[in-house]
Amino acid sequence: MKKLILSAGFALASFFGLMNIANAEGLTLDGPPKIAMLYISPTNDGGWTQAFDEARQRLEKDLDIKIQYVESVPESASAIRPAVERFIKRGANIIIGTAFGYSDTFKSLSEDYPDVAFLNGSGTTNGPNLLSYYGRTYESQYLCGMAAGAASESGKLGFVAANPFGVVNWTINAYAMGAREMNPDATVTVVYTGAWNDPTKERSATKALIDQGADVIGQHVDTPTPQLVAQENGVYGTGHHRDFREFAPEATVCSSVWVWDRFLKNELEKIIAGNWVPAPHGALLSMQEGGTDIACCGPNIDEEEEAKIMAAREKLMNGELQIYAGPLTDQNGTVRAAAGEVVSDGDLWQMDWFVDGVITQQ
Repeated sequence: MKKLILSAGFALASFFGLMNIANAEGLTLDGPPKIAMLYISPTNDGGWTQAFDEARQRLEKDLDIKIQYVESVPESASAIRPAVERFIKRGANIIIGTAFGYSDTFKSLSEDYPDVAFLNGSGTTNGPNLLSYYGRTYESQYLCGMAAGAASESGKLGFVAANPFGVVNWTINAYAMGAREMNPDATVTVVYTGAWNDPTKERSATKALIDQGADVIGQHVDTPTPQLVAQENGVYGTGHHRDFREFAPEATVCSSVWVWDRFLKNELEKIIAGNWVPAPHGALLSMQEGGTDIACCGPNIDEEEEAKIMAAREKLMNGELQIYAGPLTDQNGTVRAAAGEVVSDGDLWQMDWFVDGVITQQ
C-alpha cells in the first residue's frame, strides 16, 4: 500500500471520526455513471497499482462500462486536483482514488463537487459523497504465514516490511501466528526498509535475512524483489499485493492478493442505483467482504498442508475465524484480548506490539 499514515492518532481521528450526513436521502448521480480512476504509480508496477488496474479491467466486464484512468498521479493537491477536475469536466461523476496521500484533497474535492461520488483506496477521509476503504490484510497474511510455516525446514522465517505502522505490524503478527499454527516453534525476523517501494533496500534486507538462516521470506512492500532474491538463493517466500508466482514461481508458496473489484462492484452498483449513503467511518474490508484473498499454494506445500490452509481460508470467508481473538497476549505477557474478546479496530490501527515468535530489526 502507498504512503500510509505516520500518526496512528490521526488515522483514528480521520478514519473513525463521525460523519455529518447533510443529505439523508443520499447521493443520486445526475446522469448515467461515468467512472474515472487515479493511480499513484504506473499500471505495470507489479504490485499495488497493477492490482487496482486489474480490478478495473474486471469491473469493466462485470458492469459493462468503460472506466477512464490516469497513471502516476503523485500525492500532492497540485497534481490530484487538476487530474480529478479534468475528468469531471469530461463528465465523470464517480472518481476512484488509490492512495492514502489523496485523502485530504479528495475530502476537499468531495465538498466542492457534492454531486460526484468519490472513493479512495487506503484513504482516511469520509463524507456524504466520499468513502475511504482498505482491507484486513492480516487475514490473508495469516494464511500465507501458514504456508510459510509449512514450507520452512528450519522454522526460521524472515519478513521484509516497509514501515512499523499498525497496518504493517498487524500483517507481521498474523503471519507469525499462521506460521506457528503449522510449526509452534517458528520465528519471524523482521527488517523494516523505511520505504514502500525501494528494490535496492528490499534486496539488501532479504539477503541479510537469508544470511541469518531464514528459509522463507514474507513481505509487506510493493515490489516482488524479496521473492526474486528468495528464488535466486534457493529459498521460499510469500508475496503481497498480487500473485508473485508470476515473478518467482520456484520460490513463492503463497501471496496475499487484492481483490478490489469484489468490493467495488457492489459499492458502484449502490451508487448507480441512487440514494447512496457511504458508510460513515469508511470500510475496513474482511476477506469475506472483498478486501484480500490468497493465491496458494506453490512449491514445498503438500496436499495435507494445503488442505489445512484452505480450510482456514474457508472459515475466514464464512466469518467463522477471528485472527485477533482472545485469549491473546503480546511477547511481553501483556493481555491484548481476554478470552471471548476481539482486538478492536482502533487498537488494530495503532498496533505497536508483537506476539511471541516475532523478532524485529531495523
